[in-house]
Parts: sequence; C-alpha cells; structure tokens
Amino acid sequence: MNSESLFLTYTGGIAETNGYFLPSASGGILIDAPEGVAEWLTRKGLRASHLLLTHQHFDHVMDAAALQALGVTIYAFAEYDATLTLEHVTRSWGMPDVKTYRIDKLLNPEHSLEIDDFHFSLSHVPGHSPDSLTFYLKDHETLFSGDTLFQQSIGRTDIPAHGDHRLLLQGIRSKLLSLPADTKVYPGHGGSTTISREIRSNPYLS
Repeated sequence: MNSESLFLTYTGGIAETNGYFLPSASGGILIDAPEGVAEWLTRKGLRASHLLLTHQHFDHVMDAAALQALGVTIYAFAEYDATLTLEHVTRSWGMPDVKTYRIDKLLNPEHSLEIDDFHFSLSHVPGHSPDSLTFYLKDHETLFSGDTLFQQSIGRTDIPAHGDHRLLLQGIRSKLLSLPADTKVYPGHGGSTTISREIRSNPYLS
C-alpha cells in the first residue's frame, strides 16, 4: 500500500509544521498538533482519538490543548513542561504561550504502541529535543521522524540546554539509518524522503 494513502497531511503555524492524520477504527491518530490542525480536522469532518507527539517544541503542540478539550488522548515521551515547549524562548519573540495540556500516557521506547490496526515501533532520538521520539510502521515501511531527520538535513542542535549535535547524529545512525532502505520518511517540516536517499546524499550524515 502506498504510504500516502494511509494518512492526510496538514501543514500550519509559523514554522510550517507537519501534522499527519491516520484514520482508524476509533476515530483517527494524529501525529503532532501544529497550530490550526484542530480546526482543519473539524472542517474535514474528521475526529482524532489519539495524539502522538514526536516532541513538545511549541510548533508541534500549539493545538494540543484544543484537541484534548475534544477528548483526544495525548501520548508523549515526557510530561508537559514549559522548558520542553521552549516558551522561555518564544516569549522573547512576542509569541503567545502554549495553552497548557496534560500528557495522558507516557511512552516507553522499549515497548511498541498498538492503536487499532496500527503497530508503531518507537525510538528515542534526543539531540534536537530531549524528548524526541520517532514512530515507525514496519508493515508500511513508514517512519514519522519529527524533527530528527529531514530531507537532506537533520534537526537543529543549537537550542540552548536542549541541543546535542553528537547525540543526534549517533541516534540517527544507530536507530534510523538501520531501518530498511526503502523506508519512507515523513518529517516534522518539509517534504518526505527515504532512508536510502538520506544515507546516500544527506550532507550531515556523510
């Protein structure tokens, strides 16, 4: 099955952040919650039942509280923390604070996550953010990489108290590049890619 037939993509917010909606038996699984995604789902007549956060930087969680108010269960690696959302940085940019939400279920990367017919393998890949997770659907050779791995790039590591370039590269090489070469990669920003393409030509991984 073509990966794109599995989900719908929403892109929104100041950082043009991607959110991915996978229809499922219980309603739907949303990966990340960029600004405007709750309204987008309503406009399309869709209902999310689960929200999986790749990490909690502000641009990935702006609509988390709005979704939770609609009954969506939120999953993440770590509890909500304003230092993870980077609000101490974004306030200086004159941006509004993230509306507070709670994490309903903490994810352990040692265990897989099963929701309806979807079976996700999890990898904790810090370096961009200490709570960064990736979600891999083996049956569909599809990886939702958040802000760890992009088309021809990797996540920023210049964020004070969060960034660790060596740690990010180590995690990408050991946990992501070891996936099957044909794995399709859907990142938190920008277009999709494949593991083989990034191994071959990503300048940060050469």
